[in-house]
Amino acid sequence: QVQLVESGGGLVQAGGSLTLSCAASGSTWSINVFGWYRQAPGKQRELVAVINTGGITNYLYSVKGRFIISRNNPKNTVDLEMNSLSPEDTAVYYCNAREAGAFPRDYWGQGTQVTVSS
Repeated sequence: QVQLVESGGGLVQAGGSLTLSCAASGSTWSINVFGWYRQAPGKQRELVAVINTGGITNYLYSVKGRFIISRNNPKNTVDLEMNSLSPEDTAVYYCNAREAGAFPRDYWGQGTQVTVSS
């Protein structure tokens, strides 16, 4: 089992920055990929950014160049630095951890609200 705890959400003005943090505990040795997802009201949850154990990243097109995902393997933490925020980035952000293997299990944090005011 892996437990994920997010922090760092809040209210920010458009153009501002926030950094979300996710701390993993438990069987973290099994985790291959960490990711950040978000879900806005009335919309489906979408993948924002992912990073694997090798540090390879991938981003949602609309956040490329504005968001940076980083991972500290010894500390089992993953951060999402968000810059140039816009109201369209308003959502609940969730940390995700996916196991390696043929039948990977997903773990989710409780979510943290990010609200960007115009």
